[in-house]
Amino acid sequence: MDEICEKIKHLRFERGMTLKDLSEKTDLSVSFLSQIERGASSLAITSLKKIADAFGVTMVYFFEEPQNENYAIRLEDQKPFNLKGSESTYVSLSSKFPDRKIEPLIVTLRPKQKDFEFVRHPGEEFYYVIKGAVILKVEDREYFLREGEAIHFPSTKSHMWENPLNQEVTLLSVTTPSIF
Repeated sequence: MDEICEKIKHLRFERGMTLKDLSEKTDLSVSFLSQIERGASSLAITSLKKIADAFGVTMVYFFEEPQNENYAIRLEDQKPFNLKGSESTYVSLSSKFPDRKIEPLIVTLRPKQKDFEFVRHPGEEFYYVIKGAVILKVEDREYFLREGEAIHFPSTKSHMWENPLNQEVTLLSVTTPSIF
């Protein structure tokens, strides 16, 4: 809700409108609009529709994520995260923008980490070994990849990975579709 309030206020300032101007275009009171912009009042869909019409935008505008026009992924913005049920650590290398197709990640596998069941899903997967070595099983084939080697396959094929080493393995991963 806070994002919607901020967007309303931003649009009003951007268009050089006063609360009175917006009130006249929407038939909503100045005090109600002020409460909306401060986040002190909830907003019904019918009121949001009136506000959207007054600004000449669709209601979807208020729910859209802001576009990130800074496409560089700086080192200080690369925060490691884990997924529930996975021992791997991930770092996203993607900026967020509409309709992106790929998911670039740095993946770190713990020493001797091993998947215990095959997975399959729509899309493609690409892995490049940055540090260490990894065993990737795709269907009935096993690929042992060392530093500097890569693999690319359709994710619809059953697959799993294993770190055969007593040290961490670091992979560059690029998958489709984007998931984060």
